[in-house]
Amino acid sequence: MKGSSGKSRAGAVRKKGKGASTGTGGHGRKALEGKGPTPKAEDREYHPAHKRKVQAERRAAKQGGQGGQKGAPRGASGASRRSKSGDEAEIVTGRNAVVEALRAKIPASTLYVAARVEMDDRVREALKVATNRDIPIMEVMRPELDRLAGDGGVHQGLALKVPPYEYAHPVELLDELLDRDELPLLVALDGVTDPRNLGAIIRSTAAFGGQGVIVPQRRSAGVTAAAWRTSAGAAARVPVAMASNLTQTLKALKERGVFVLGLDGGGDVSLPGLSFADRPIVVVVGSEGKGLSRLVTETCDAIVSIPIHDATESLNAGIAASVTLYEVAKLRAEG
Repeated sequence: MKGSSGKSRAGAVRKKGKGASTGTGGHGRKALEGKGPTPKAEDREYHPAHKRKVQAERRAAKQGGQGGQKGAPRGASGASRRSKSGDEAEIVTGRNAVVEALRAKIPASTLYVAARVEMDDRVREALKVATNRDIPIMEVMRPELDRLAGDGGVHQGLALKVPPYEYAHPVELLDELLDRDELPLLVALDGVTDPRNLGAIIRSTAAFGGQGVIVPQRRSAGVTAAAWRTSAGAAARVPVAMASNLTQTLKALKERGVFVLGLDGGGDVSLPGLSFADRPIVVVVGSEGKGLSRLVTETCDAIVSIPIHDATESLNAGIAASVTLYEVAKLRAEG
């Protein structure tokens, strides 16, 4: 048979030569030497993750350079303020509210304008102020503005992104009024949880010469976008103070000579012709359903009722506050 002579078959002999040694690990070993492990995505300059990392570092450096710049909405008062924990930026919507916020020099971060918005004096002023203050202006489609405004929000083609509201301290707010020789007229809310009621009360407070609104820290509406909208921009002018304990805050105001007037349908005093309108006053408004709480009622100097028709069970908190503020303002003007 052929091949039994012991001669090697052609092609079966490995040729010796230069290069890697024989074996499975020899091929390409030198090519891998010195490269080490594969770098992370964020460390590879061509990778999108690296670009995001660089941008994040730039933002962090910029914020650090600003030294934690404060920039929350403020009312007329310069009292120290604090925001509710967990609050995020708010979207103020509506032409009046946006213009008022810009006039008050609230450090807004973005002005949103609807594409092909119908121009009027308010839109022109908003654009002018935003431009002068270097506030970024973004033109967006109306569906995007609808989303920013939220359910039921009316934006009228304008929206403004503002930091979370910072609340005044109630006693400091009063002390500022006394230092300016102003006759205090404040409103405190007890159990009012609808931000639209809060916004309406802020608006009425501004309309009838009041200087501030007090809200409890818990179980109460806060200055949200809904409150901004309902206040029609008055939230930029009237400070809102936060009380950690409403009863204790009212007692502290009483110690400084403030007359605490509670509103309740079964009050002992009728609103028309109040005999103490010339005093420093805080009007306490309860919720429409439960009214004033027991402890707050016991703290009040007088419980006042608003005469209404028998067919109406009660008044909305915002309306009750408006009627009372109007009566106090009228009596003070007459006096």
